[in-house]
Amino acid sequence: MRLGLLIVASLAMAPAMAAAQSSVDTRNFTVIGNVPGGCALGTPEVAAGEQINFRGINGNTLQIAELVDPYTLSTKAASVQVSFDAVCNFPHTLSLESQNNGLFQTFEFSQDPAEGFGDGVPYTANVDWSDENLILLADARERRVAESRIFIDSTSAGELILRLDIGSGATNLRNFSPLLAGIYGDTIRITLEPRT
Repeated sequence: MRLGLLIVASLAMAPAMAAAQSSVDTRNFTVIGNVPGGCALGTPEVAAGEQINFRGINGNTLQIAELVDPYTLSTKAASVQVSFDAVCNFPHTLSLESQNNGLFQTFEFSQDPAEGFGDGVPYTANVDWSDENLILLADARERRVAESRIFIDSTSAGELILRLDIGSGATNLRNFSPLLAGIYGDTIRITLEPRT
């Protein structure tokens, strides 16, 4: 008799469990987010073994060890390679800009430089990025903004490499002219930006 009651009790619970399951309500929710097109450049690093006559990098400043040859007082050759981790999740523009179109004295004279002396140093800047190469020739013929740009129709991630080269004897007067005394500099700007 106990066995019969146990079976009956068990069967009586089965419909109650089935009824409890049928009262469960389910809702689906859609979750959305927005990833805007953007680009990012990491901290610059000087490539090991890829610098000649540069002291290295301090923050965002590259310093040339010896700008002039002590015997000729003309430009001494220098080159450096700087790498950045970079990413663009959208078709984008790469631009390279020189604020002065060469290395010029960091203060301005009110008159023309002395005859036979240069007051600017030309250089070449190359950027390798996303299987593209962008070149900027900062010729130092006149102090002005110089810019070069390319459009990249894809997303890209990896290493962006900037290389600066200054030739031996390069001046804005003629090759191997002596340079006027002073501190020379330029600001180079690399820009990665989404195309609109």
